[in-house]
Amino acid sequence: MLTPSNPPEPTWQTIIRLLRWDKPAGRLILMIPALWAIFLATHGTPPLSLILIIVFGTLATSAAGCVVNDLWDRDIDPEVERTRTRPLASRALTVKTAIAIAVISFACAAGLAVYLNPLSFGLSVAAVPVIIGYPLAKRVFPVPQLILSIAWGFAVLISWTAAVGSLQTSTWFLWGATVLWTLGFDTVYAMSDREDDQRLGINSSAIFFGDQSANAVGILFLGTGILLGILGWNLQLHWEYWLTLILSIILWFRQYYQLLNPDLPKPIYAKIFRNNVGIGFILLGGMIGGFLL
Repeated sequence: MLTPSNPPEPTWQTIIRLLRWDKPAGRLILMIPALWAIFLATHGTPPLSLILIIVFGTLATSAAGCVVNDLWDRDIDPEVERTRTRPLASRALTVKTAIAIAVISFACAAGLAVYLNPLSFGLSVAAVPVIIGYPLAKRVFPVPQLILSIAWGFAVLISWTAAVGSLQTSTWFLWGATVLWTLGFDTVYAMSDREDDQRLGINSSAIFFGDQSANAVGILFLGTGILLGILGWNLQLHWEYWLTLILSIILWFRQYYQLLNPDLPKPIYAKIFRNNVGIGFILLGGMIGGFLL
């Protein structure tokens, strides 16, 4: 007796997977530093119009980045357990379709950036080569996650300048914290792919740090906490912010302690990555409360 086959996936669902909109953690974790920036720059009271531009802008930008990444890696992803079912790796979508979707995503992001001031728009343009170049960095640069972290840092610079029209001392503390935080949680993400990446000759921070990856993540999270502390002091944030910062540092230490286990199951790495979304929103609540309460 023949077993009925599963119906083919609708094209729109395949496109959703290409954009990673079926996995919201990766979209939110880019949005968080941008929201940090606009709420801190405006002392907790950004206009609703700016919030909407930043939210939709980060969604469009992250979508474009995901498509570009999959275009670069379409012949590598089939060899990696975690990525072999992605639409381009499985040939569920054509390269031409993916390029068209990337162009549309970049166009949407650019259309939103037009509503920002010239400095923010210029920073948005400057971020594009970093976004496009990150997947290539995995082939030529020993710590490609640093390139990704710098791309994340642009979310702070663009959003802060969109709110107040200039870069300030506090901007750079937040930028530094964002870069260190991103390098930390993306190194955790890379730890689950370490064996596949080594086999394929792909660089990653998890390979670069080797047996010291857990300690490196711990130091990066500690540096994040220190810079966020300096930021809070510089902006004279109230106790609500300090409470959420202490809680975040405790949660980061718990993650570091988990990573010290050399036999950690692979799904835990992804769980730690997702948990950083929650930590980011905890800090956002503290930043808002640190001004308004």
